[in-house]
Amino acid sequence: MMKPVADLKIVFFGTPDFAVASLRALVEAGMNVAAVVTAPDKPSGRGLQLHTTPVKQYAESQNIPVLQPEKLKNPDFIAQLRSYHADIHIVVAFRMLPVLVWDMPPMGTINVHGSLLPQYRGAAPINWAIINGATETGVTTFKLKHEIDTGDILLQSKINIGIDDNAGTVHDKLMLAGAELLVKTIKGLAEGSIVEQPQSAFTGVLQHAPKLFKEDMRIDWHRPAVDILNHIRGLSPYPAAFTELTGKVIKIYKGHIVQEAHTLEAGLYDTDHKHFLRIATNDAWIYVDELQQEGKKRMDIEAFLRGFRA
Repeated sequence: MMKPVADLKIVFFGTPDFAVASLRALVEAGMNVAAVVTAPDKPSGRGLQLHTTPVKQYAESQNIPVLQPEKLKNPDFIAQLRSYHADIHIVVAFRMLPVLVWDMPPMGTINVHGSLLPQYRGAAPINWAIINGATETGVTTFKLKHEIDTGDILLQSKINIGIDDNAGTVHDKLMLAGAELLVKTIKGLAEGSIVEQPQSAFTGVLQHAPKLFKEDMRIDWHRPAVDILNHIRGLSPYPAAFTELTGKVIKIYKGHIVQEAHTLEAGLYDTDHKHFLRIATNDAWIYVDELQQEGKKRMDIEAFLRGFRA
């Protein structure tokens, strides 16, 4: 028998700002968030002061109980989690859950994922969609199961990726779209109006979104200029694509392509030392607009060139 949506007891799992938007949407929709599970406080910054997660900060502002287990299989945590008798668990931007946690509530565990599953399963779906030149992506709500990001799809919402978008702007679009879709999903589950769709029904070519490592961030100037620019956009503002310039590492956050013939080898640069720094590819120039040299601040190209000595 279905419960009214306001009577569903929810335990919410999340850590960063991306998750706060979804938690806030649930609270503002009048849903019963019985508790929040987030990462433990961690020392950071000067003096290594303890810092709390964005999800904890919001939960405490709403007087929602907060659990911060070091280990998700800890018997004390499991007992405390059971004591809330949640109807459903919701996971947004959190670590992997053990089976005894995601299988605990009678209505299962719902995840909000930043792609149109089954495309871009994995840890970095926003980055890889842009790196691969996708012109649309979206968010998916789905039921957790054993294999990561493979559970039955509940609802999806699409967004466009514009030529000026980067990982940061798409993240913010999906954060809001995901929050809206989550509320719609919980209401639909309470009403019994959602038909779960198995991901196995998809028959096309799958793109994957594995965790990013340092070598994924290094720019290969021998690739087509369009691919290089997508690579830069897909890693901006974090973790940022990088290259070496005069023996120093620079991160490139923004650039643009100029289709102009040249004779330089790919990866070599040209500059007027005032207004432009351009790097050769096999088929064009990439003009660097924003960058950061190791040990310095992020800056626009003219500010950088004022202190640049080749």
